[in-house]
Amino acid sequence: MTTIFRWSTLAAASLALAGCASVNMDQAVRDTNDQTRPFTQGKLELSRTEQQQQARATLSSELLAKPLGMNDAVQLALANSPAVQTLLAQSWADMAQADQTGRIANPVFTFERIRFADELELGRLLSFGLLDLLTLPRRLEISQSQMAQARVQLSANVVEQVTQVRQTWVRAVAAQQLLDYARQVNRSAQASAELARRMQQVGNFTRLQRARQQSFYADSAAQLASSQHAATAAREELIRQLGLSDVQAAQLKLPERLPDLPKQAMEAAVVNANAPRQRLDVQMARHQLDMAGKSQGLSLITSLVDVELGVRRDTVFDNASPGGPATSTPRKGYELGIRLPIFDWGNARRDAMNAQSLAAANRYESTVRSASSQLRESYSAYRTAYDVARHYRDEIVPLRKTMAEENLLRYNGMLIGVFELLADNRDQIASVTAALNAYQQFWLADAALAASMTGKPTATLMAAPAARGAGETAGH
Repeated sequence: MTTIFRWSTLAAASLALAGCASVNMDQAVRDTNDQTRPFTQGKLELSRTEQQQQARATLSSELLAKPLGMNDAVQLALANSPAVQTLLAQSWADMAQADQTGRIANPVFTFERIRFADELELGRLLSFGLLDLLTLPRRLEISQSQMAQARVQLSANVVEQVTQVRQTWVRAVAAQQLLDYARQVNRSAQASAELARRMQQVGNFTRLQRARQQSFYADSAAQLASSQHAATAAREELIRQLGLSDVQAAQLKLPERLPDLPKQAMEAAVVNANAPRQRLDVQMARHQLDMAGKSQGLSLITSLVDVELGVRRDTVFDNASPGGPATSTPRKGYELGIRLPIFDWGNARRDAMNAQSLAAANRYESTVRSASSQLRESYSAYRTAYDVARHYRDEIVPLRKTMAEENLLRYNGMLIGVFELLADNRDQIASVTAALNAYQQFWLADAALAASMTGKPTATLMAAPAARGAGETAGH
């Protein structure tokens, strides 16, 4: 009986140990803020109280009261977007589920009442999985690995969410800037077409010359319509990323232009200093490998046999003696239930675990090998975008400006006519549009590089060189 009570005491202690732990989501959010501070600025928060929701609403109103910069857009998304709150709540659920795997099943209490003739038997049985109890330390290790993986996954999801907000903001501002320029081009083309019409009426322009001006105006009108839709689509995508309501969407104001280029591009040494093995995707693969190894060791035992231990106490009441006192006889003991591996020896489960462990090992090695390559590719896209944008800023646009100023002097000196001057302005359209696209491409690549250095890699497609517009020859 001493053995039985020892097992009972051990079971009770184990149950208490397995049941006292809980998921501290607030600490998990703080850890995520620390790990992804360049992205969240420590502003990530799971709102569960009325006071927290009011604070988020106040911050959102303050941010929407002014033109929304890139960092402000990130803060607004973290404070206002239901998608971010969904991400946090789902991560909480994943951590709670991981915590649940480290707990053993509750014991089962069975009560029996059996009457036979003059005998009454009351049976009481407390049973629990002995194998679950013996493997509890390994289950706790697996649970902790799963929770660590869930925390890394949360950080990776936050980095991805913030990167999407940054890139969407860049596209929205660039689309608005391109729309403003398309309106300027359209007004210039409209004035040129109207002047050509009047000059044809008085006989100073041929039909072909007027058609050229009218064609340029028609092309600019089509481009303006496309730019209007592109600006609307980019703005609405940003509204969805920020999680704005209809009222908040009406308050959204964007800057007139993208930020200026940094004075210096980030050096390759800074990118390489961020060891690829510290990236979140590499950490996730490492946690998966650790968890697969621990699960494999546990499966070697649980796939072969299962044992259930029960502590029994019965009482038998005997009323067989007429007129005599009733007697009661207590009985104590234990039961041991063993599942016999007759039909299933667990080979399939062990094969599956071996395959999962092998897959996890190769997945980790593949992720580590790819990390450095992805960083080099992201940096190449970033540096190319920076050099191209700077080339437009320092070379192409100033040259076009110089040419426009010289042609204006020639026009004032009556060396060229108004249509030659307008044709020169049209020559600048492709250059200015390409410069705006180059700025957009740089800021997209900048956000992608930041994500690749910390979290999951984000692909950046380099835009092809802008084609020379039809308007360049419209005036010739």
